[in-house]
Amino acid sequence: MGAMIAVLFGLLYAFSFAGAGTVHLVKRDPIPDFVLEKAPLSHLWSQESWWPSDVAVHLTHVEPQVNFTAVTTAVTFENISTLPSSVFLTAVPSDAVLTQPSWLTSADNTPEANGVSGAPATIICVEKPGGIIDAFYFYFYSFNAGGTVLGIEFDNHVGDWEHSMVRFVNGIPEFIYLSAHTGGTAYTYDTLNTTNGRATTYIAGGTHANYATPGPHFHDLPPPLLADQTDNGALWDVTANFRGYWFDNTTQTFHGAGGAGVGATEQANEGVGWLMFEGMWGDQQYPLLVNDQYCIFDQCHFTDGPTGPIAKNLGRNAVCQRETNCTVLTSLS
Repeated sequence: MGAMIAVLFGLLYAFSFAGAGTVHLVKRDPIPDFVLEKAPLSHLWSQESWWPSDVAVHLTHVEPQVNFTAVTTAVTFENISTLPSSVFLTAVPSDAVLTQPSWLTSADNTPEANGVSGAPATIICVEKPGGIIDAFYFYFYSFNAGGTVLGIEFDNHVGDWEHSMVRFVNGIPEFIYLSAHTGGTAYTYDTLNTTNGRATTYIAGGTHANYATPGPHFHDLPPPLLADQTDNGALWDVTANFRGYWFDNTTQTFHGAGGAGVGATEQANEGVGWLMFEGMWGDQQYPLLVNDQYCIFDQCHFTDGPTGPIAKNLGRNAVCQRETNCTVLTSLS
C-alpha cells in the first residue's frame, strides 16, 4: 500500500508540474499543436514566376559537383548526408537556368484557394531552456530571381531556402523572425497583423524574402534602385503540407516528427540525413560568359546556390539568425 501511495503521489506531482511549468517534450513527438495553430500564413506575390518547390523533386534534377566536376552521378536522400560541404547541387542540364524548365519555375505548386501548395514546407522544432521552443518554418524554391537594377538582373541562383521562426515560451508565441536576403527582421509576435489569429507575412516576388507588410521593400541600395515587391497574392498555409522534425541542439541531430499531406507521405522513406547536408543547394557561380554570366562591380548575374536549414543557426539564443545587435521591433512603422 505504501508503494502504491508513493506512485500515486509521484504521478500527481508530475501532472501538477506539467500544468504549472515547462513540459519537456520527447524529441520524437509530433509537432506540437500550438506550433501549427500559430504558424504564419504567407502571401506570395501575385506576379510570382518561381513558386515553392519540393526538395524531393529538386534532387532528381541536380548532380553533386565540385569545381564544376561531378563527384557522383546522382544525389538521393540516402547519400546526400555523405557529401562534403564543398559540393554544389548543380542543375542538369547545365543550361537549365536559361531554358527555365518546369521544375525550376514549379508553377504546379501555386497554392490553391485553401492555401495548400503541392510543395511541402519543412518545419523544424528546437527545444531550449526556459520553456522555449523555436519553430522554424522553412520555405524552399528551386530558383531565386534576384533584383533588377537599371534593367540589369543580378543575384539569380538555383535553389533558395528562406524561413520564418516563431519563438514559443510555454506554448505562447512571443516573437517572430522573418528572413530576408542575408539577414532578416525580428518582431514581437503580436506586432504583426493576423489572419485567423495567425501572423500574416508577405513573400517577395523572385527573391522570396519575407516581410511583415505588403508593398515595395527597398534594400541594399538607395531607393528606388532596388526593391522587393510584395502584395496580397496567393495565400500559402504551410501547415497543410509539410515535413516535420525535431532538432537536438546538444547532439546536433534531427529526428522525424511526422508531417501532413504530401510531406508526410514522402517523409516515411526519406529519413533525416538530408538535413545534415552542409553544401550548397544550387549551382556554383558561373565563370564569365557561361550561361550568360556577367559581373559588374563584383555583382554578378548568377551567384552561388544557398546552404540549407542546418546552416541557419537553429540553436540561436537571440531571435535573429545573426545574433549580434538583434533588435526586436514592436511596431510595423
